[in-house]
Amino acid sequence: MAKTATAEKEAKKTTKKKATVKKAAKTGKKYLVIVESPAKAATIGKFLGNNYKIEASMGHVRDMPKSQMGIDFEHDFEPKYITIRGKGELLGKLRKDAKAADKVYLATDPDREGEAISWHLLHALNLGEEKPISRITFNEITKTAVKKSITEARDIDMDLVDAQQARRVLDRVVGYTISDLLWKKVKKGLSGGRVQSVALRLICDREGEIREFIPEEYWTLGAKLKDADGKVFEAKFYGKGETKTELANEAETNEVLDGLKDKDFAVTDVKTGSRQKKPVAPFTTSTMQQEASKHLNMATQKTMMIAQQLYEGVNVKGEGTVGLVSYIRTDSFRISDEAYEAAVAFIKETYGDAFVNPERIVYKSKGKTQDAHEAIRPTDVSRMPAIVKESLSRDQFRLYQLIWKRFVASRMQPAVYETTSVKISGGEYLFTVAASKIKFDGFMSVYVQADEEKAQNNTLVRSIDKDTVLDFQEFDEQQHFTQPPAHYTEASLVKTMEELGIGRPSTYAPTITTIISRRYVSKEQRNLYVTELGEVVNSIMKQAFPSIVDVNFTATMEGLLDCVENGTVQWKTVVRNFYPDLKHDVDAAQEELEKVDIHDEETDVICDNCGRHMVIKYGPHGRFLACPGFPECRNTKPYYEKIGVACPKCGKEVVLKKTKKGRKYYGCEDNPECDFMSWQKPSDKKCPVCGSYMVEKGNKLVCSQETCGYVEARPKDEKEN
Repeated sequence: MAKTATAEKEAKKTTKKKATVKKAAKTGKKYLVIVESPAKAATIGKFLGNNYKIEASMGHVRDMPKSQMGIDFEHDFEPKYITIRGKGELLGKLRKDAKAADKVYLATDPDREGEAISWHLLHALNLGEEKPISRITFNEITKTAVKKSITEARDIDMDLVDAQQARRVLDRVVGYTISDLLWKKVKKGLSGGRVQSVALRLICDREGEIREFIPEEYWTLGAKLKDADGKVFEAKFYGKGETKTELANEAETNEVLDGLKDKDFAVTDVKTGSRQKKPVAPFTTSTMQQEASKHLNMATQKTMMIAQQLYEGVNVKGEGTVGLVSYIRTDSFRISDEAYEAAVAFIKETYGDAFVNPERIVYKSKGKTQDAHEAIRPTDVSRMPAIVKESLSRDQFRLYQLIWKRFVASRMQPAVYETTSVKISGGEYLFTVAASKIKFDGFMSVYVQADEEKAQNNTLVRSIDKDTVLDFQEFDEQQHFTQPPAHYTEASLVKTMEELGIGRPSTYAPTITTIISRRYVSKEQRNLYVTELGEVVNSIMKQAFPSIVDVNFTATMEGLLDCVENGTVQWKTVVRNFYPDLKHDVDAAQEELEKVDIHDEETDVICDNCGRHMVIKYGPHGRFLACPGFPECRNTKPYYEKIGVACPKCGKEVVLKKTKKGRKYYGCEDNPECDFMSWQKPSDKKCPVCGSYMVEKGNKLVCSQETCGYVEARPKDEKEN
């Protein structure tokens, strides 16, 4: 009864507000609504009456100057804001529009950045004192959401603004201070950052793990068996009795094979059952970026650009400009009651009652979340991808379809697998065989993850029992070696950053874009590789600014920014506590850090044009040879550093080379006549077992022939060199 009364009260309240809006409209009052982009303005313009004028600020209108730090250290780190170049004419127009309006609504995005844009507009347009203003936000650009936001208008949230100011000031202090040091110690054009430097370190650390990884040998053993019907299947070796046994080498494998000679195979146990695979959660920014990368081969920056278009609105045939998805910068799995009910009704109608999950699943986040916005979802679940396909570009359609399928799947029943597990004895040894097949698709009828496990469908074991007679066919013994950690991809780097609390949904894509554009990292076939330049920058950062590139420190800083947003910590307190330590490290680095040697070093290579000795220069892609007679002589050549090792194929010198994108490798100086190449640094020592060349792996020498597996310690003099 109480619930019903409350609901009625809220309904009356909302109706009253709507009536107030309609009444205001009839009075002939004029309202100005300011958003960030023209696309968003076009979408909103459809939902509001003629007395509402919609204009776009084209993003930020004020910022700290690029030519200087822009922070007043003498007056408690007060930021110095100026009008962004090129925005003067736009602001002039907006001032006229604001003056002509009876009220101004600031409708920028519902996050820290959007709140800050509204605050800057407030000051740049001299609003507030002269003109009544209100802040409105909506998680999705739909008629209902926009009109509701008008009735729920509020003041600017200064806690959100201060959180953005804190991040901006911290990033400016770190970026400008460290970048200045890198310019002096390495070369102009380099940069360091509070988040980007940590991301670079993660990639460098992973590269180090890969380089030093030493494969370990292991073997697998399978027994191919035939049943009475002539069907052949393979059982996998489990161990001795019920004890799991790993086969480390050929000798151990042969010992098992000897124990299995002339032994009969018999079924000892058959278990059947079922297992469920729970539906996937709707997208957050991070998971959307990861799945778009895996499913669509879409870079994080491109994913966010396309998603922004879908959020702000696209021209849909028969509907006009429509916002297709909810707000795209979020770390929450939460969805509104309205969206949940609409999804349930759609699934029931389209797929049937059996596919509707009777429970409302609450997906829990693993790390810290702000939970300020809903998960990413379609604004109207009944607007199926096929309906809007003709109105969207190829990429817009693919991403919208991915978001739509993911959301619908998140409200559906789990998939159910029918499983069979069989134990087979061979003397004192145990073999196993397992099979599973989908009994009920559930959510997988709509959405299957890119890395989804393939269902085993062994038709034999579904009918096998203890009385089944087995006929041995042959053994399948195979040698394997453990694999190094995988190189980061954009998707896996985003996942790691999220898990470690580094950055926020809005920063993942810009961070990755920055380290690639700075040529610290190269991207080849989805994988991210650190370049020579990236290694130099990372080394300096670790040496001079260990706290900046410390994962835990960066995550703690993100937590403090969340506290600012929650109103529990003052933003200048965060900066006051951070800056003295940074200044101390910078001052120490200026005195103690040695300049990276990138001066023009003369070589024995003679310029083909003028006969001078060419020198080593340092460019965006690393080192290269150039004629010292520049600008009269502009001859350049690739620079290949000799490592003092003869080519295993032709006997000429092995040199250090780089791919077009900056990834290091070792190749023959006589390329293309000799095609020798190695990602690991080769040694002049030969493998005593198979005769192949050895490669360096940390403090070990490892045979380059994977099937050999020979390892020995590196000589001490080699390590020192």
